[in-house]
Amino acid sequence: DGRVSSVAVQQLIEQISHVNKAKMIDHVGGVEEGVYEIYNCVEKIIKQDILGCEMTDLEGKDLGNKEDSTAPEEEVFGDVLWDAHDEQEQMEAFQQASNSTCELGFEKYFERLNDLVAAPAPIPPLLVSGGPGSGKSLLLSKWIQLQQKHSPNTLILYHFVGRPMSTSSESALIIKRLTLKLMQHSWLVSPLTFDPAKLLEEFPRWLEKLSARHQGSIIIIIDSIDQIQQAEKHMKWLIDPLPVNVRVIVSVNVETCPQAWRLWPTLHLDPLNSKDVKSLISAECNSGNVKLTKEQEKKLERHCRSATTCNALYVTLLGKIIACVGNTGNIDEILQQCCQCQDTVSLYRLVLRSIQESLQSDKEKGLLREILCVIGVSHNGVSESELIELYPELTSAVLASLLHSLHKMCLLTYGCGLLKFQHLQAWEMVKLEYMEADENVISAYRQKLVEYFTMQLSQDRVTWRSADELPWLFQQQGDKQKLHQCLLNLFVSQNLYKRGHFAELLSYWQLVGKDKSSMAAEYFDSLKEYEKSSEGEESMICLADLYETLGRFLKDLGLLSQAVAPLQRSLEIRETALDPDHPRVAQSLHQLAGVYVQWKKFGNAEQLYKQALEISENAYGSEHPRVARELDALATLYQKQNKYEQAEQLRKKSFKIRQKAARQKGSLCGFALLRQRALQLEELTLGKDTPDNARTLNELGVLYYLQNNLETAELFLKRSLEMRERVLGSEHPDCAQSLNNLAALYNEKKHYDKAEELYEKALDIRRRALAPDHPSLAYTVKHLAVLYKKMGKLDKAVPLYELAVEIRQKSFGPKHPSVATALVNLAVLYCQMKKQMEALPLYERALKIYEDSFGHMHPRVGETLKNLAVLSYERGDFEKAAELYKRAMEIKEAETLLIGGKATSRHSSSGDTFSLKSALSPNAFLEHGQR
Repeated sequence: DGRVSSVAVQQLIEQISHVNKAKMIDHVGGVEEGVYEIYNCVEKIIKQDILGCEMTDLEGKDLGNKEDSTAPEEEVFGDVLWDAHDEQEQMEAFQQASNSTCELGFEKYFERLNDLVAAPAPIPPLLVSGGPGSGKSLLLSKWIQLQQKHSPNTLILYHFVGRPMSTSSESALIIKRLTLKLMQHSWLVSPLTFDPAKLLEEFPRWLEKLSARHQGSIIIIIDSIDQIQQAEKHMKWLIDPLPVNVRVIVSVNVETCPQAWRLWPTLHLDPLNSKDVKSLISAECNSGNVKLTKEQEKKLERHCRSATTCNALYVTLLGKIIACVGNTGNIDEILQQCCQCQDTVSLYRLVLRSIQESLQSDKEKGLLREILCVIGVSHNGVSESELIELYPELTSAVLASLLHSLHKMCLLTYGCGLLKFQHLQAWEMVKLEYMEADENVISAYRQKLVEYFTMQLSQDRVTWRSADELPWLFQQQGDKQKLHQCLLNLFVSQNLYKRGHFAELLSYWQLVGKDKSSMAAEYFDSLKEYEKSSEGEESMICLADLYETLGRFLKDLGLLSQAVAPLQRSLEIRETALDPDHPRVAQSLHQLAGVYVQWKKFGNAEQLYKQALEISENAYGSEHPRVARELDALATLYQKQNKYEQAEQLRKKSFKIRQKAARQKGSLCGFALLRQRALQLEELTLGKDTPDNARTLNELGVLYYLQNNLETAELFLKRSLEMRERVLGSEHPDCAQSLNNLAALYNEKKHYDKAEELYEKALDIRRRALAPDHPSLAYTVKHLAVLYKKMGKLDKAVPLYELAVEIRQKSFGPKHPSVATALVNLAVLYCQMKKQMEALPLYERALKIYEDSFGHMHPRVGETLKNLAVLSYERGDFEKAAELYKRAMEIKEAETLLIGGKATSRHSSSGDTFSLKSALSPNAFLEHGQR
């Protein structure tokens, strides 16, 4: 009625009104209306305050288009299906692993890991071994953070394997995710097989191909690799020699490490020493304001000396128990109980019993048991809302209290909104305590989940949760008949397939004893049956989606003749139910064309791709990523028919569209918290002149530059330069950084004269202050040289390009591919100056380095041969030119066969290195400086 309902609410409102980051929604009216207002407010906060973009930007045709929102993964990866949920799970696993603030004497291990990265190739994977809970995940996550900070050019791909049998432990999904991450960083859009066996078989070739495109090292880290299902069989690629710039680190438990891997170089985590034990326990006790006596500290130190009591997890848990009980109970008594626990599982049992004792009723104790058991028997965890639906007597207040205790004591954690066990030992304890490892008890809890998710299916609620849990639960129960029925629910299979869980879907069909052909026939029959009951536009659109999913699935299985019929039916339905010019029709045409390409029926495919291109251009405009996708598909088709010139024209057009879209996407999402960070930094710069404040001003300039706010960026970069000159003197290297950044900004604004002057000043300072091979000096040399070339001052550019060769030789040695790139750049410059005789030896030397480093069939070898062919042609040596050009074309064709399409090379024929990834990186234009 417009009145405040209680004193507590009044106090809350008064508190909130003093907090500037709180948002208060003042609403009087119906509940649904209130919920709608809250939703709108939260959406606005996310878009404006967090993503830092204007609402008008997000309401435009492209971003608001429903077609885009249904399949965003196809914009980035062609037809590759990408599960954002799996990716989010990995990001959360990494954050969780690196949460501890204690380093546990990791410095000595960091040095060993750094040595591996620096060691000359070829080198086998490094094995990080230790007992359960010894801190392997923590070590790897902390080291990843250090590498990301100090080696920005190193590409780090990580995967943290969770519980055995969970989605994160499925080998085909892991390999697919690593391949897609590599493709993403190479800006490569190519067809990728979904057949699990082929995916695992082809991964080494992808790794070789894509690593050759990356300038810098690639580090692949797989934590708990021994928890992967059939790890030794599915990770065979680890035994093969790795590409030159690739390093692999895997962690294993000592007891479960496959025998063949034990021969690899090993970094074994030692038990914690007494100093680390004391540090960990002190950190936990301090967080709970608990002070131990000297006698109690000594007692703990004596206890934590055996192999099972001095690992990181055991000691952390011990500290949490003391901190938790310390303020309310007798510390000596709890110490006595802890000392009777000789391993982590028994210590977890003590934790569970202390939580049980804190509960007020048997009912709550029973609910605690139910929650832990039902989470334990699930595939990937259970959400809070699912628990409340499973147990109607469980109130939100009781659940919140239980989860707080279980989370605080390292029993449970959250992953993508699902509750799961934080460590394997916690789940082992629950099995022993509540289930006594009794299969009948486990089966009863599984049955409870089966009934819950089956009820959801009967209500036409096929969520990703039902699709993830139900088939897996039937598989665990050994109920093939119900599994078969579940798979024939078209929406369950569609959900799994669209999220890329191809291998999982296939394994279920193999379990029910069906081969690929009979599976295809059963799906088609089910669809025909479903079609009989489909009425109305919405129902028909849904039916078309199901037919398309089936067609794509069959295509991925290599059943091309069977894939045509469902894709053709999908096309017919969309043309009738929607409109012949609707974007969804273009989608059907694209998929059908893809089948004809694999079938080598190129004429049919070309006609369909052209129709899809025309519809996409009319629907989205000529510069939309969907148009780029059709152009890429046509280019690949022409390349397969040896129509290289037509293919190249389409690829260039597509590349420009993708480049522009990527910049727009970067400004909207890629730099998500820039606006917020800029505001925080502005508050810090209101004080006096200091080197730190000058550095903050420099960072602000960079942040505003990334938001394309060049005027504000210029203001802050100038302030940074002026403050540095006052505080540090005009010859200090930090001043060179500010000059360099301002020069980059003027270059972007096409004020080339101003940019030239500032680059020259920065180069002068850096030449005097820094070592001849310093990266900052190389940076300025490169950018000033490119600027001279752009301005037509070729004579001024020559000495800088020569200096770039010198710097790279000093940094990497005379035979490094980076030196070859610098030689090519210099040779191109000489060619522009009509000095072909000076260019020839540079090209020849670059060719030799590329061949020695990458082999005779590498794309960079091909590019250099092409440049040499042009040079020979211009000198009148037509026979040699033809021979060189033929070799270049052979390499290009071999590349096409390996990848199935050519991505834009990082090295254009003009010689200057360009990568879209670097174009989006903050470091490509401006330097942040060390923070």
